[in-house]
Amino acid sequence: MKKIKTINVGAIIFLSLISNLLLAQGSVTNTSQLSGSNAVTTSVPFLMITPDARAGGMGDVGVAMPNDLNAIHWNSAKLVFNEKQGAVSLSYTPWLRALVPDVSLSYLTAYKKINDKSAIAGSLRYFSLGEIQFTDQFANSLGNFNPNEFAGDVAYAQKLSDNFSVGVAFRFIYSNLAGGFNQSQTPIKAGTAFAGDITCYYKNDTRYKGYKINYGWGVAATNIGSKITYTSSQNANFIPINLRVGGFGQIEIDKYNSLSFMLDLNKLMVPTNPIYKTAANGQVLYDSDGKPIIASGSDPNVPVIQGMFQSFSDAPGGLKEELQEINISTGLEYWYDKQFALRTGYFYENPNKGNRKYMTFGAGIKYNVFGLDVAYLVSFGQRNPLDNTLRFTLTFDFDAFKTQSNPEEKDNKVFEAPAN
Repeated sequence: MKKIKTINVGAIIFLSLISNLLLAQGSVTNTSQLSGSNAVTTSVPFLMITPDARAGGMGDVGVAMPNDLNAIHWNSAKLVFNEKQGAVSLSYTPWLRALVPDVSLSYLTAYKKINDKSAIAGSLRYFSLGEIQFTDQFANSLGNFNPNEFAGDVAYAQKLSDNFSVGVAFRFIYSNLAGGFNQSQTPIKAGTAFAGDITCYYKNDTRYKGYKINYGWGVAATNIGSKITYTSSQNANFIPINLRVGGFGQIEIDKYNSLSFMLDLNKLMVPTNPIYKTAANGQVLYDSDGKPIIASGSDPNVPVIQGMFQSFSDAPGGLKEELQEINISTGLEYWYDKQFALRTGYFYENPNKGNRKYMTFGAGIKYNVFGLDVAYLVSFGQRNPLDNTLRFTLTFDFDAFKTQSNPEEKDNKVFEAPAN
């Protein structure tokens, strides 16, 4: 019984993904006029899922978060400002856990500082959509399939000054939602795409009334790349090209206690669906070339670079709607002795653009070589696939391992003079 339930739910998820995909490719449904909502949609949205529990416990902030082992996802320019020389991080995120047990996102990343001014990193994310069952029109089984998506990244970061760095990342994306299954006139195949990130980061510190204040900001344009198609090149879709800006401030209260606040503003740089002209019966009107007539907004079927720039001015509702497309993430993080952390955060998305609103909670612990972070999410608006589920990140510290394996180096560090 459990196996059958898993297949049925997986089939529902799969059909929803395919339906949304095909609608995005050729639909002229006027959702803005019908409901007032006009969410921006893309293919391979798994690229936008927060992969690690630390950021996941703080409302999905990350572009300026300091000492980030998963910086390659958020802002690769941060890598050179990490305190450690290198680390490995493994994250696991359940998905739709209340409905099906085998949908999840797994994320593996590692970075290494080449020297004080440069660093490299790599990552691999894998999104499993569980098992589905294909059937014919008579409900006879045609076999099972496990749809999946993955992306592989490499990144490089370079300091341009003591306080400022830039980073680039390159990404290969693979999305296999049907496994070549074909029971229609439109064969569905695996989609592939290539993308890149361009990022920058600033970090500094000062003192105020005896307290040390660390602060910084970051800007990241991510997933800038080719469109992806599951049918033919004429029906290619945008991947989630994204712009994220944000900052952080951290106060070191005393030798053992510190508190950080982070804020991210996030916007997809892909075209917004326009409003099409319709007849009295609600049917969309077409011009002499067979294209739907746009009443307000811009044509979304444009090249990638044009679509990126167009995304800042193509909303049918003008500036007001453009501002609604900016998501807001805020997070707080408390550390005790750089070993125990407590976190919380809030994420807001406008009701007309998806209506995701949720709070997150998290905790972290570091012990010798290893560290463990957990996060928990509670939705307030539209139900989130992560609602009421735990997500985990396990980290492995190269520096700590080297110290543990070299007792002489460990003993020498005990007698090191504290930094001024």
